[in-house]
Amino acid sequence: MGITVAIDAMGGDHGTRVTIPAAVAYLKKHPDDTVVLVGLSDAIEAELKTLQFADRTRLRVHAATEVVGMDESPQIVLRSKKDSSMRVSINLVKSGEASACVSAGNTGALMATARYVLKTLPGIDRPAIASFLPTVKGQVCMLDLGANVDCTAEHLLQFALMGSTLVTALEHKELPTVGLLNIGSEDIKGNEVVKQAAELLQASDLNFFGNVEGNDIFQGTTDVVVCDGFVGNVALKTAEGVAKMMSGFLRQGYSKNWFTKFGALVSISVLKAFKHRLDHRRYNGASFLGLKGIVVKSHGSADSFAFLCAIERAAEEARGGMLHQISMHVEKWHQSRQQNAEEAL
Repeated sequence: MGITVAIDAMGGDHGTRVTIPAAVAYLKKHPDDTVVLVGLSDAIEAELKTLQFADRTRLRVHAATEVVGMDESPQIVLRSKKDSSMRVSINLVKSGEASACVSAGNTGALMATARYVLKTLPGIDRPAIASFLPTVKGQVCMLDLGANVDCTAEHLLQFALMGSTLVTALEHKELPTVGLLNIGSEDIKGNEVVKQAAELLQASDLNFFGNVEGNDIFQGTTDVVVCDGFVGNVALKTAEGVAKMMSGFLRQGYSKNWFTKFGALVSISVLKAFKHRLDHRRYNGASFLGLKGIVVKSHGSADSFAFLCAIERAAEEARGGMLHQISMHVEKWHQSRQQNAEEAL
């Protein structure tokens, strides 16, 4: 069954110069799927002409008259830009014309608009931002990465339910392991919210591993790592900084003199494999979990390959029935809690 993806063609630092080549590349890789490019028609058509792409059987343009700036206030965007490419893309998901939408635009505005238009799933208090990060064993799903700075134990449980379901939908793992990010693996470690969350996770039907520390994230100790948005965003930005530093050190080291340059030439296959393994573009695409629709946020500075990865992430979520699975999982958890409460009486 084909998937239709709505793309905010105007979003991000580079707009149509990145989003449209990525959309065209996606269509070439996935012959059964359809793409809807949303934005300023003239700009979109001009880019399609530059790419010499004339096949409109699986690509259509949906006009929007406004563009959301990368630094605009989410509140202002909600009130005054009702015909922005970002909002129209989300509206297509709400109406069912698209299975998912992808945008590289303003994160705050995208989350606020998506939450306003789509609303949250029953049983979910707050949507969370989830993304996959590379590990020595493969990859790990981590959430929340910045949507919710202050969380309750119940919120962390909901994040765990959604993250676990996402891994099941995309990687087909029946019982992915879930770790709760903490300052130590012992039960006595952490603040009260984390301790309470550990108790809720232990009592759930999730495959709860227990507390994990920062080094466990990239060791691949668990399939899912759960934390509040403050901690998650700091951890993510720290990891990005370390990766850039390591790449910089390698470049400096190999370009130091003719001997080190020769060493780089000899080890070029290893360096290519290293670069591929840590290529952040392959992991581009953060999912807004907990909404009544699939919304994926691409990094604002993404190139066309990275944006293509975000489109593929959105399509995989739709194809995997992620929304239905999250709804079923959350409903099952609430029914279980209600039953336990009644039995306790």
